[in-house]
Amino acid sequence: MIRNIFMLLPLLACIVSCRHPDEGPSVSRQIAEPEMVLIPGGEFIMGVAPKEDQKFINDPAHKVFIDSFYLAKYEVTNAQYFEFCQATNHRLPEFWGMDLFRSSMNYPDHPVTGVNWSDAIAFTKWKGMRLPTEAEWEYAARGGLQGMSYPEGNITDSTLANFYPTQGHPVKVGSYPPNGYGLYDMSGNVIEWVWDFYDKDYYLESPYKNPLGPMYGEQHCIRGGGWRSGASCTSVHFRQSLRPYWVDFNVGFRCARDVNSSNNIK
Repeated sequence: MIRNIFMLLPLLACIVSCRHPDEGPSVSRQIAEPEMVLIPGGEFIMGVAPKEDQKFINDPAHKVFIDSFYLAKYEVTNAQYFEFCQATNHRLPEFWGMDLFRSSMNYPDHPVTGVNWSDAIAFTKWKGMRLPTEAEWEYAARGGLQGMSYPEGNITDSTLANFYPTQGHPVKVGSYPPNGYGLYDMSGNVIEWVWDFYDKDYYLESPYKNPLGPMYGEQHCIRGGGWRSGASCTSVHFRQSLRPYWVDFNVGFRCARDVNSSNNIK
């Protein structure tokens, strides 16, 4: 299994000093259950219109309709994931115990990292939930805004999201302002696994209503940019992917749930 923590350095940036103080052990404010937000269904423009000089982009603009669903207000935390590992005997995250990545119970309210796609699936199933689809994630990340690049509008800065060179490490979930749906860290802090297989051409053939991504693939989509991503990589339409067994100190996830929870993705 490939576990080279520097494998994604060409996509990511360097570590720098922090702004927010870190705290030691404390009681996680959402260790019991992820706090869920109802995302109202509707149509939106997914992706982005290409500029005149662009010959190819992997996120061309297209209309998508999403049914209402629930999405976690915060990324899954160390405390939540540790509880899962203790209850199920699941292995701990790859970088557990490394202060550099804020990966231990010394940082209970920081987002968990060092988990692969299968780990994320296992956690969500344990909670009776699932990962969001790529389309759901982008729809929710936009926070009700249309045609914008970031959850806050067409620009972002270090007061709005944790990206390189803002902090140099993940910070507590909810440290930055929420988007229009009340969701935190949809841009920055950690990149997030989503359900879909990745295909650079999928947008050219994806269905209008509730797309689930390609049926097959070698990699899964990751979305949102993280603490070691450049600002442009934290845009709501920027697409990346990883093989499902890869782990990274810049990648975590959050939970989703259908309004009818018995109809979750299997």
